[in-house]
Amino acid sequence: EDLVCFRDIRPGAPHHYLVVPVEHMGNCKTLKTEHIPIVKRMMEVGKAVLQRNNFSDLNDIRMGFHWPPFCSISHLHLHVLAPASQLGFLSRLIYRVNSYWFIT
Repeated sequence: EDLVCFRDIRPGAPHHYLVVPVEHMGNCKTLKTEHIPIVKRMMEVGKAVLQRNNFSDLNDIRMGFHWPPFCSISHLHLHVLAPASQLGFLSRLIYRVNSYWFIT
């Protein structure tokens, strides 16, 4: 009810979804301690969508947020990519774990 999930229009992996809160939230820099439950739910929804789409190896996924100013929109959205082992060269850079521009 409070989250939506859809495919990314420029997928970086065979499975690439965005989990987005219905209520407007800024980017990941605006998150506070009280937002932990919604971020956890976003991650749960991402995993559930992967499983519903026949992807079961939850050890081979990447989830995270683009850090400003590297956000394309100013509405919080969690990237869910799988299998992480199949990310192409450019996607490995764009969605690099805990880089200056992408946080997990």
